Amino acid sequence: MNELTIRAMKIGDVEKVIEVDKASFSTSWTPDIFYQEISENKYAHYYIVEIAGHIIGYAGAWIVYEDAQITNIAIKPEYRGKKIGQKLFQFMLQLAKVAGAERLSLEVRASNVIAQHMYRKFGLVPGGIRKNYYTDNNEDAIVMWVSFI
Repeated sequence: MNELTIRAMKIGDVEKVIEVDKASFSTSWTPDIFYQEISENKYAHYYIVEIAGHIIGYAGAWIVYEDAQITNIAIKPEYRGKKIGQKLFQFMLQLAKVAGAERLSLEVRASNVIAQHMYRKFGLVPGGIRKNYYTDNNEDAIVMWVSFI
């Protein structure tokens, strides 16, 4: 596999990021949401992962003072199972720590045990359930979090 690159998402990346989003989630974000996050939200941090100049995944986080929240993380289906998501998540954790976050949280589908297992590798633990969180099928979300202090 060619070398992975993780870099800040730019406006010009949004079209390819939408492709990753649609391949990963039953309900995807609109381009306008990504544009707003990148250009207007001072708390938002979005990164893409690419191989040989091709965007194969992305992740986003809001870092507000001592709290970090992963908004989304996705890898194209054909690149899953190669630890790319793990590398991207590790990058986002480090970003949050360097930015001064004391804790990080995220929501994950109750049925997504693969992602839950990966998050546990990084010390995240379940902290609650958001009932009927996902609008496509009313699936519950498990809130997971980790403290850095």
